[in-house]
Amino acid sequence: MSARIDLRLRPEEAADERILHRHAARQLRRQEDDIQLVIIRRRSIDARQRQVYVNLSLDVYCDAETPVEDSFEDIVYPSVEGRPSVVVVGAGPAGLFAALRLIELGLRPVILERGKSVHERKGDLARIPKEQRVDPESNYGYGEGGAGAFSDGKLYTRSKKRGDVTKILRVLCKHGAQQAILIDAHPHIGTDRLPLIIERIRNRIIEVGGEVHFSCRMDSLIIRNGCVVGARDSHGQEYSGPVILATGHSARDVYRYLHRAGVSLESKGTAIGVRLEHPQELIDRLRYHSPEGRGRFLPAAEYTYTTQARGRGVYSFCMCPGGFIVPASTGPEQMVVNGMSPANRGSKWANSGLVVEIHPEDVMQAQQDNPFALMDWIENLEKESWRQAGCSLRAPAQRMTDFQSGKLSTDLPKSSYNAGLTSSRLDEWLPRPITERMREAFRVFDKQTRGFLTAEAQLIAIESRTSSPIRILREPAHCEHPLLPGLFPCGEGAGYAGGIVSAAMDGERCAEGVATTI
Repeated sequence: MSARIDLRLRPEEAADERILHRHAARQLRRQEDDIQLVIIRRRSIDARQRQVYVNLSLDVYCDAETPVEDSFEDIVYPSVEGRPSVVVVGAGPAGLFAALRLIELGLRPVILERGKSVHERKGDLARIPKEQRVDPESNYGYGEGGAGAFSDGKLYTRSKKRGDVTKILRVLCKHGAQQAILIDAHPHIGTDRLPLIIERIRNRIIEVGGEVHFSCRMDSLIIRNGCVVGARDSHGQEYSGPVILATGHSARDVYRYLHRAGVSLESKGTAIGVRLEHPQELIDRLRYHSPEGRGRFLPAAEYTYTTQARGRGVYSFCMCPGGFIVPASTGPEQMVVNGMSPANRGSKWANSGLVVEIHPEDVMQAQQDNPFALMDWIENLEKESWRQAGCSLRAPAQRMTDFQSGKLSTDLPKSSYNAGLTSSRLDEWLPRPITERMREAFRVFDKQTRGFLTAEAQLIAIESRTSSPIRILREPAHCEHPLLPGLFPCGEGAGYAGGIVSAAMDGERCAEGVATTI
């Protein structure tokens, strides 16, 4: 027989297979020798109380029963040689999963990616801190895998209505991700493992007849009789088929082109703030309620904070335990930061975006008919951040306590950000509605976790790419633009996703929409 049981154990117990067998036998009223195999199906950590527990959901197999092997071979990718083509602009999570789903549906994806392959991107990223400049076509935002490839690889999404989360995780496992992502409540691949998975997905697309073109920026859509029938790249090459537009939230030149071409856009809310960096040991001690920190049996501690301040949400975003802060600018005269962490989450630092919700009406004022008002406002903040850094990629920073008290930090803590830091009065040049709300939020978060507000932590600016400030309109049913048939806005860049998993699910949804029109 087999059975599904739930256990709530101390961390050291959850790590001991013999104890799992003992608890399983007791709960099923069997002899311990009857338990042949225990497979963990779900795992989460509950650190809300002083005693930390691990919640487990287990499949227990008794007697001589053999479990059904986990298999990902039920996802079939047939040959699409000679099948109708669909142009996919962008090889981030939305574009890659759109391409895989197109193949499942018998359509041939042709991917146009403005950046380089994920392998070639590594060299360009390594040069950023050394040369203090960004290649505008190959950086943390542009290139195979998109912004997610070298950001973190967190696979958690709160959205359950977009599509099948489990299928996305299974596709990643089919291409080499560790099966723990099917178990953990907050699954994570790691920025060091994602590139190989992305390469395998690309190879799969090519093997069955799809195409992937790098250093191939889409310069224009091909529109005939009011319909999109293809795309033209920066080399003048034309590609035929309906277009899934999955360019990511940093491709601002694409938004401006679409506006000139008469494609309907609208401004949408986003969030702006900083990267907040603490020593990981401190976060471990605070979150696990122990002076010894995580100990032997717990992972690097995470946190999630959210509150309301003066009518706007203030929250932690993309928390990276044991991670690094990286320069995420995609062009000249910008200073933007993001966070990432490797699979082992082994660095000395914890960081997260700490951001304030911004609505279009907060900044648009007299520009109500300008869809770029919020985007322009953000660009100006990124430029000011660059100026505050001495017109370099040395990020402006301020100790958390100095930010609260409104004074320049005379020195800064050591940091994971390897392009260098410059002490700056963030509280003076960031917009006052943002700084005032952040200060309120820090006081709230410190009441929730005493010691969170500390001189050991610092704010590093600016975190401005949380989501797109633009939405490209589309019909809800088939994801097609309402006035331009053949165009399927997709993913984060179109304003319909936020993160790897939700972008991947939206890519699949757009592929299914395309299939209904061919």
